[in-house]
This record gives sequence, structure tokens and C-alpha cells, in this order.
Amino acid sequence: MRPVRVLSVLLIVAASQFAIACGSDDSGDSGGTSSADTWRIGLEGPLTGEQSGVGQGMLKGAQMAASQLNSQGGLLDKDVEIIPIDDKADPATGVTAANEAIEAGLDGVVGPYNSGVGLETLPLYIKDGLVPIRLTSDNATDNMGYTLQPMTDEIAPVAAEAMTKWLGAKTVAIAYDPTTPYTKTVSSGVKSELEGMGVKVVAMEKIQPGESDYADAVTKLGDTGADVVYAAVYYPEGAAIAKEMLSQNIKSQCLADYGSYDTGFITDAGEAAAKNCPVVGVPAPDDFQGSEQLNKDFKQDFGEAAGTWSPYAYDSVNLLADAVKSEGSFDSTKLNEYLDAVDGWKGWTGSVTIDAKTGNRDPATVVVTSVNQDGGFSVDSEWSKAVDAPY
Repeated sequence: MRPVRVLSVLLIVAASQFAIACGSDDSGDSGGTSSADTWRIGLEGPLTGEQSGVGQGMLKGAQMAASQLNSQGGLLDKDVEIIPIDDKADPATGVTAANEAIEAGLDGVVGPYNSGVGLETLPLYIKDGLVPIRLTSDNATDNMGYTLQPMTDEIAPVAAEAMTKWLGAKTVAIAYDPTTPYTKTVSSGVKSELEGMGVKVVAMEKIQPGESDYADAVTKLGDTGADVVYAAVYYPEGAAIAKEMLSQNIKSQCLADYGSYDTGFITDAGEAAAKNCPVVGVPAPDDFQGSEQLNKDFKQDFGEAAGTWSPYAYDSVNLLADAVKSEGSFDSTKLNEYLDAVDGWKGWTGSVTIDAKTGNRDPATVVVTSVNQDGGFSVDSEWSKAVDAPY
């Protein structure tokens, strides 16, 4: 990972003079200073680097929410400014970027996405008196703010059920990234779920992220003769595995984990390989009921379709804003009381109820997706029928 760019205080102050109300540019700098007429809400994610597609989708979703809030009079009579905080999906970089943003001044924060980063940066925000609305999915981040995302204890059962009830697996080989908390936790959880169903896990193949070639690993996975290869990795590695499985004509069915759920998976793998490897995820932006206008608004604002995680960042900003409106301030005690009691809040991603014991959404929707005729993700109808899912 490249080191995070460090800006001087003078540059940070200067940059803030040109920041637009809905957020500064997409470079990932966390610059800016608190303003008497602006609320500063940080958006932490991988804005550059291998997972930048995830981060940029989050950033645009947050900016759209801020722009709409500002067009309606702002929040407590102030405009909302989204402050990009680029962690590059790297914990050390995240700590540096988070500390810079905190020093420059934040009123709220949405993110991060990567659980390994969140384990380091979320405590920093909380210590500073902020109430994070995180996009992490590892249960190790329970009680570190709040989330609208599914967690590993919800993802693993859905993945295991898909492999058994839908794909009819009796044997499974798991490829996993051993370097991140999320991928280690979810691969272990999937293994446990499968074994509890009587499925034999015939291999646990470690996949080191960032490598240029996974041919040898895929050959090993194919040689197991497993009914299904489950790839518990983030989307750059998931796409590479799917592409290599197609290239080698591996007979095992490919199924990618939630960590690979992003349109970048389709782009990197190529449509043919992506179609050969469904992905555990959440409903696509246009799969959510009543989301037609929001998708149109996003396309109008940014000239592109909403990213996979744009709806979740959008809802996170709006949920935080509703809490602030209700309580009349960003006071953490008041916000925690409000968010602990959220029950049936409505957003782009549907109805939201928070479990006060963990800060997690309960329940959170997890689905299996496949590439549709337009080249994007949609809920897989065959999976839905096989498991009797209401999607």
C-alpha cells in the first residue's frame, strides 16, 4: 500500500475554502476545518487503491444525501459537508487519515467499509465523541457505533444454505484471505455452518491479496474435486479467482463471498467469468422496493449508476441526520439513545431496526446475486426459489 498523503494544516485550511456543500473532490483528502455554518461529516473508505470502486460508491452516496439535505434547508439550519477520508483499505493508512480528519474537525462520521480498518479507526472516532455509522460486517466491530450492513453471523448461514439447498454441495473447498479479520471470520463461520449441515470441507486454501496470478491456487482447488469452491476474499481477488476458474475450466461451481460483492468484481473478472460465479451480497441499488427515483437522482447527479454501497452510505448519512434533528445536536449520549431505539426507519435499503445490544441492523438482508442481462448484479431468481427467499 502506498503511504497516505499528508497535507499541511495550511493546505487543509485552504482546501476547505473551495469545498462544495455536498463534499470536496473525490481524491480522498480529509482536509478542511470546522465552519460556523457547516456540519462536517466524514466518509471513511477505500477511496483509492484496489478497492476504490467500493469507496467511491460510498462517497457519492453520502454526497447525494448531503446535497438533498442542503437543498431542503440543511441540518439544524446548517449545510452538511462530506469530508472524504481515504483509508485505502489499509489499517495503518486509515489510522493516519482518521487522526488527520479528527484534528481538522468532524461532527459525524460514516464508515469505514473494511472491518480490519474499522477495528483501528472506529475507537478513534468514538474517543473523540463521535457516533460512527459504520459499513463494516465483522462481528468484531459490534458496539463500535451502528451499521445498516449484514454481519458475519448473518452472512455465513446464507452462504452455507446457498451451497447446500441451491447448489446441492456435499463437498466444498474454501479459498480465503488470511490477512483480514473479516475474511478470516467469515471463512471460519462458513466452514462451521457447512460442517453442521453434514457437508465436508475438503480444503482451506489461503489466498494472499494483491498477487498477480492465482493459477496455482485455483489448480489446487480444482484438484480437490469439490462440488463448490467458495471464495472468501475481497473483490479484486474474487474476480481473479473467478476468471482463473473459467480459464482452467474448473468443474466445481464457483460462489464468491460477500467481500467480493461490488460491481468491480464484474469489471475485473469479465462478464463471462462473473456470470459463472454468483456472489453473496445484498440487493442491488435498483432491487430495493421504491428505489426508482433514488436511482434516477443518483444517475442525474453523477452521470453513472449507483454503486453497490451507495445506498448504504446514503441511508447512513440520512439516519445520522434524522438522529441529529430529533435530538437537536451531535451530542453522543443523545444520539446513542436515539439510534438504540430505531425501529422501522425507512430508507433506500428498506426498513431499518437497530439491535441496541450490538448496534447492528436486525434483521439485515443477505442474498445471492448473479450478473443480469444488463451486466450488473441482481438477486438470483434460482437461488431465491431454492431457499424460498422473499426476493
